[in-house]
Amino acid sequence: MSTIDLTQRPPRSVRTRLGRYLILPRMLDKCRATIAGKNGEYHYNCPLDQYFLNFVGIDAEELKNEVSTGKGDGEILEWIEANAKKPREQWEIAQWSTFHETRGIDSDAETFGWYAEAIGKLTTTREDIRGLADFLDLDDYVSFGGKA
Repeated sequence: MSTIDLTQRPPRSVRTRLGRYLILPRMLDKCRATIAGKNGEYHYNCPLDQYFLNFVGIDAEELKNEVSTGKGDGEILEWIEANAKKPREQWEIAQWSTFHETRGIDSDAETFGWYAEAIGKLTTTREDIRGLADFLDLDDYVSFGGKA
């Protein structure tokens, strides 16, 4: 397993897909970095990761154990498909991924307030940050020296 150092670069974008699954490549980067002790500010099994884990019915620790064997993305995808407690059809995966890629910020006042403050720390001029994927991509970019 190649070491992923998330103190030096961000994980893959939440928009990157593996086997049509959104979130999965980013979660695998965070998992590998956590195993290596190089996760920095990133957290494996965060609420975003849990969307994926709940969708397929995979336990976070079981997945982490499998990743720790050194398997690559393709092998992990095969393991997930073989061990998912909630097997999904390709159309379900595509719809689920599209929903999460385009979903807006959660609408409860506390969460919305947190996002508004967090986005304000990254940029005061960008008006195109509308959803979770937009926010995460911007946060990753700015966190590693990019200008919003």
